[in-house]
Amino acid sequence: MRIGIVGAGELGGALAELWVSAGHQVAIGDPGGSSASKDLVERLGSSARSTTIEDAARFGEVILLAVPFGAPDSLPPALSVAGKIVIDAMNAISETGENMPLDGRASSDIVAERFPDARIVKAFNAILADTIRSEGRLSVPADRRFVVFIAGDDGRSKARVSTLIEEIGFTPIDTGSLARGGRLQEPGSKLFNRPMLPADARHALQLFG
Repeated sequence: MRIGIVGAGELGGALAELWVSAGHQVAIGDPGGSSASKDLVERLGSSARSTTIEDAARFGEVILLAVPFGAPDSLPPALSVAGKIVIDAMNAISETGENMPLDGRASSDIVAERFPDARIVKAFNAILADTIRSEGRLSVPADRRFVVFIAGDDGRSKARVSTLIEEIGFTPIDTGSLARGGRLQEPGSKLFNRPMLPADARHALQLFG
């Protein structure tokens, strides 16, 4: 599969490495214009390329958004992701670490408005990049892997993202629709940044969902 990654930070870099190891091709668009994406591509070899944000989005069958939520200029044009799966891994957190005011709306709803013709799946935002990089457990059964929560309104899109999660050694757990499930994954929730096994995650959803 071709995956476009927007953002060459810790999360984007970790997922790029793991997805290349799983046999995918990645294009990394670095909105900061730094050398981070080029250095990463050199390590990953021919299955990775460094490119512009828009070209990364056009390259991918699936697009990962791993840039600051409050930097809309770092996002690709809406037309470049039309008809595609867009993984929203962003959190509405300010540079000082505080939750940004969204007037009671879920951040994923705002992302969906920015990309009205894409199929948005919320994932990878509630787990640290270090956990993604170090805690994948391909050699153990699904019930003994750490969880990556997902939310969305399109079942096929969630199934495809679930496969990408499983291929790097984690277990996807569905939190529901984009609006409701996305809110359950936001900073400050009982699910955010709490590494869990599937049984614990399902129990948490029963209690707090």
